Amino acid sequence: MTEELFSVLISGVAGMVAAGIAMPFLLKYCKLKGLYDVPDARKVHKNAIPRLGGIVFMPAMLVGLLFYMFIFSNGFQGYFMLRTSSVLLGIGAVLIYIIGVVDDVIGMKATHKFLIQLVAALILPFCWLHINNLYGLFGLYDLPLWFSYPLTVFVILLIVNSVNLIDGIDGLASGLCICILTTYVYLYMQMEFTMIYAGTAAGLIGALLVFFYYNVFGKASKGKKTFMGDSGSLFLGYALAYLSIKFAMNNPVVMPYRSYSLLLAYTLLIVPTFDVIRVAVCRLLQGKPMFSPDKTHIHHKVMAAGFNMHQALVIILALFAFFCALNYLLYDCCVGATWIVVIDVVVFTL
Repeated sequence: MTEELFSVLISGVAGMVAAGIAMPFLLKYCKLKGLYDVPDARKVHKNAIPRLGGIVFMPAMLVGLLFYMFIFSNGFQGYFMLRTSSVLLGIGAVLIYIIGVVDDVIGMKATHKFLIQLVAALILPFCWLHINNLYGLFGLYDLPLWFSYPLTVFVILLIVNSVNLIDGIDGLASGLCICILTTYVYLYMQMEFTMIYAGTAAGLIGALLVFFYYNVFGKASKGKKTFMGDSGSLFLGYALAYLSIKFAMNNPVVMPYRSYSLLLAYTLLIVPTFDVIRVAVCRLLQGKPMFSPDKTHIHHKVMAAGFNMHQALVIILALFAFFCALNYLLYDCCVGATWIVVIDVVVFTL
């Protein structure tokens, strides 16, 4: 375990160093080209802020992953035997990344973005990566493919867009993702054939830590502050969707059967996904278009209650920790998964 932990730490440090080197150059480029997020009625910031901070996430993660593979496999031995599915998954990630970059730089129609997200989401079940077991949730266990594939695509789109939409105040999306990814690093390190996923998540965490510093503590007046933009939030959502579905899937060839796997993955994503569902349902009940922009997301609600941005960040991260602790205690007390979900919905609604 010492060697594995060292490799994962190296991946995180390499991702952090890569992002740390790239970020100042990126901020200068945004200033040179005028690539700013301009304040409007929906946004909580008051100054024009560079919006391409998230463009470093995927390259920095790949740098961390390369360092991980070099150390853990003694010079990439065996890693160049790529499967077709791995290539396709990489293509899906690149598609998500590209549409985010294009939207941040020149803009893109929402329908076009959604269609490309759909293509990227379809790749996962096509590569035999899908939610194939509900482990007793709603009384269901093994799922037929005709139900499993559409469910998986829906969940991917939900996660991708929930991370994108909760990115509304400093540090919120990145802070939540750091917590979720850190949990996945720990979980994937506990199993024999999943260390590569721990290394991947660690590299992304390294990049996120650098971004979090610039986003939360950087001064706009000194040109040190940035937002992640769609290039960052969409890629983060896709990465979380991949790691979550990989963990939740019942695949005895790679991971042993774990009755808690789906419940755990679901718990880690409660805050962003429940918020998107709540907002969409409220808009429908009010007769508004489901995707119309407004200020009803959870961070808007907390700030409307009188808290400043940093206080809202702490409160929502505490809410994430609360649901993790609540579901752990309920599961430990042998409460069924269906009742845990019902309790979560009631508590979140209240």
